[in-house]
Amino acid sequence: MKFKNKKIWTAIAFIALFINVNAQNNHTVDELLGQKGGRVITTAVPLLMIAPDARAGAMGDAGVASTPDASSMHWNPAKYAFIEKDMGISVSYSPWLRELVNDINLAYLSGYKRIDKMSAIGASLLYFSLGDITFTDVVGNSLGNFRPSEFAFDLTYSRKLSDVFSGAIAARYINSNLTQGQTVGGQASHAGQSVAADVAFYYQKPVRFGRNLKGTMAFGANISNLGAKISYTETTQRDFIPTNLRLGSCFTFNIDDFNKFSIMVDFNKLLVPTPPIYSIDSAGNPLYNANNERIILAGKDPNVGIVTGLFQSFSDAPDGFSEELREITYSIGAEYWYDNQFAVRGGYFHESMYKGNRQYFTLGAGLRYNVFGLDFAYLIPTEQRNPLGNTLRFTLTFDFDAFKDQNKNVK
Repeated sequence: MKFKNKKIWTAIAFIALFINVNAQNNHTVDELLGQKGGRVITTAVPLLMIAPDARAGAMGDAGVASTPDASSMHWNPAKYAFIEKDMGISVSYSPWLRELVNDINLAYLSGYKRIDKMSAIGASLLYFSLGDITFTDVVGNSLGNFRPSEFAFDLTYSRKLSDVFSGAIAARYINSNLTQGQTVGGQASHAGQSVAADVAFYYQKPVRFGRNLKGTMAFGANISNLGAKISYTETTQRDFIPTNLRLGSCFTFNIDDFNKFSIMVDFNKLLVPTPPIYSIDSAGNPLYNANNERIILAGKDPNVGIVTGLFQSFSDAPDGFSEELREITYSIGAEYWYDNQFAVRGGYFHESMYKGNRQYFTLGAGLRYNVFGLDFAYLIPTEQRNPLGNTLRFTLTFDFDAFKDQNKNVK
């Protein structure tokens, strides 16, 4: 990235570092007054919530209960126990802010291997590169060129608990290196690190719709990123990672031997504290108690432990239950397959205007040919600019069962 004002990119790199560090002292007047638009929930390493693959990305980011594939690790690792193939791998690539720059991107490698008829293992690597950034000091002197990045590495074990029900546990290592060891505000910074776990479940059962139409009914649940807070300095201030609850369902209709149609819906809620409304004086300055802590006018203290924050997240919104409902995002997706070789997809994602206002339509397609498959996704924002807006994402899949069959035929 080369811009006249290089400080802009230094600021971008440090945004995540100061999301919560300065939150207590940098509220706008609207936030302090408790305006609904001022209580957007923020966490460190938000890349963990980005749809990494083109298939789910084309269906409005719905995937917790969709049919299993190699990218199930992100959406619901319990689906691996129901996957029909013996082994598979997918590689995904998503350009980021492509309308502005050309060197920020998100890459995702995911795969699975069946152990037996009842269980499977999976792994994935999510990597986000912020491109080349020139860091400067307070007077504009260059400190050098750096390439900040973040990544997460996952492992999972998935097992059928019955013919129609499965569960999975996953472990995750997270590394967020945004500052490259630079000194920020007089404090030495370092890469933020954390470990987390997922607990997921999946239900899949053949059903009959009417007299002649057969299909599959599926439900999924995944609590992801249950883990330690993350810090970028040696101070005691640590930030929540995006612990998330994802629930959803999918209905697949086998129209005939060649045509299949699925419709699905996902609901998501971050299991981290909601920012409270703080007291201010007549001039808009924050008020403090005897312990030099901000006085909370409505809501609950967000500086709590991981477990407390998880349970508190269901009842800490200052506006009560109505605001808790606004914190739930939903995704609606649809997928049509012809002869299991060509797919057309579409979807919609909705987030409340008071909680981030991400709203967009998605489109996509998929092709399967022997060993290889290729999926595309395209995002169309409706309310605001989106880092993935108007860019083409793709996923390349490898079917090792087809590869083995192909080798047998050659012999």
